[in-house]
Amino acid sequence: MIRAFAPVLALLALAGCNRDAPEPEAESTEVPEELARPDTAPTPAAGGIGTPMKDRVATLGLLNKRNNISRELEMKPGESRRVGDVVVRLSACERTAPWEEPPETGAFAQVLVLERPDADSAPEWHRVFSGWLFKSSPSLNVVEHPIYDVWVKDCKMSFPGEEAPAAGGEDDDNAPAARRPAPPAPAASPSPAPAPAPPSNDA
Repeated sequence: MIRAFAPVLALLALAGCNRDAPEPEAESTEVPEELARPDTAPTPAAGGIGTPMKDRVATLGLLNKRNNISRELEMKPGESRRVGDVVVRLSACERTAPWEEPPETGAFAQVLVLERPDADSAPEWHRVFSGWLFKSSPSLNVVEHPIYDVWVKDCKMSFPGEEAPAAGGEDDDNAPAARRPAPPAPAASPSPAPAPAPPSNDA
């Protein structure tokens, strides 16, 4: 009896294998309304020199440690961005002026993650980080989370005297002229020695 139905079962199995795999679910990118704005704001920079805060653009890195996929998020202060189960909110970004040493780039950010407090609870948004992140000193403030990591990469803004907005990197070729070291002066060529006087014919 089973042998009689074996060909039919084989055909059904082949038909199931030929079906296309289901489409993956779309990644959530809509920020919940209650999370759209940062709930704390940093102290504004003294003097207000350079590009106004609202016109600056920060570049933040976001890493998912589960799949080792990283993204770049370009955001203005006051914006929030959602990637899956994490929301990144930016309050401010700063970089030192070209005449200040050492050069530094920082951003005030908040990181919220959608996770379950325990197996029997519904997912809830938890703030896992709020503070300044610094490009050259990442150990000062660290996003301590087992899945997500966030760091600052750049703050695009300009200062008086700069021709265009400069990146916050320390590459000498791309640094403003005020920050680049001056080229060494060419060595002066030695003066030729005076010709010896002809011998005198006086007795």
